[in-house]
Amino acid sequence: MMPWILSGLGLVILLLAGDSLVKGAVNLSLRLGVPALIVSLTIVAFGTSAPELLIAVEAILDDAPGLAMGNVVGSNTANILLVLGIPALLATMHTSECDTKKTFNYMIAASILFIALAFRGTFDWVAAIVLLAALACVLFDQAMEAKGHRDADAAAPDVDEEIEGVDPDLPGWRIAVFLILGLIGLPLGASLLVDNATIIAKMYGVSDTVIGLTLVAIGTSLPELATTVMAALRRQADVALGNVIGSNMFNLLAIIGIASLVGPIPVDEEFLRFDLWVMLAASILLVPFVYMRRDITRIWGVVLTALYVAYLVVVLS
Repeated sequence: MMPWILSGLGLVILLLAGDSLVKGAVNLSLRLGVPALIVSLTIVAFGTSAPELLIAVEAILDDAPGLAMGNVVGSNTANILLVLGIPALLATMHTSECDTKKTFNYMIAASILFIALAFRGTFDWVAAIVLLAALACVLFDQAMEAKGHRDADAAAPDVDEEIEGVDPDLPGWRIAVFLILGLIGLPLGASLLVDNATIIAKMYGVSDTVIGLTLVAIGTSLPELATTVMAALRRQADVALGNVIGSNMFNLLAIIGIASLVGPIPVDEEFLRFDLWVMLAASILLVPFVYMRRDITRIWGVVLTALYVAYLVVVLS
């Protein structure tokens, strides 16, 4: 019974930490005078990608580099199909109000760069430098954009008073507490859930390979899911969409970049034939919401979730 109890505890921690991180990130954006989207692309995205980073480095040290690769690719696919699909089933995500073209272009460019490097056969220190340099360029551009927003609007930005959790007068120490609790709670909850879910899977005779490609990838996407569900329910679609885009960029550029410095990561042929292209196709599915300013309705939620279920069926078959 204990693995089941600890898995449930991990899920509760994830949900509470996701709510805390969204509150902190949105209120921090108000305090800094920058859009919530930019904050979600940095603090929220980095925080929710912490489990992938921890697992990737641990996998390299444990001489299981394939797990690191599978976790990142699988998590990116889950981030789009599952993490945006499930919240849309609960409430329409008003992504038509978000301007994410620039950051979406960065994500697509990062995906193409990642796939190109994968065809070298191994992610080594050379690939690591290329990936981390690309990440540095993206972060520098975001920092310059944030500075531009602060310079253009020294006064407090407009705030929708009806948005739950937004308080322009929230003390700085409370914002810090929300962020710290979120950043600590997300990886802790994910670790509890993944570790104990893995124990449960082994109890039922599921192989380590299947666990790595499915359970671990889904488990490490749960922080993004928790954060996105809370953001969708709070009608903060900019945080939800920005979190997914930012997390995917961080997964590709930072996690594999850092893990490749710890040790080489060989690329399995199956990734080159199937999984990498599924990841890219899932990313391209965001085009209607980014370029055509469409909302992610419940119908789209059904479509995205169904596509992810179909992907799991193919992987498990």
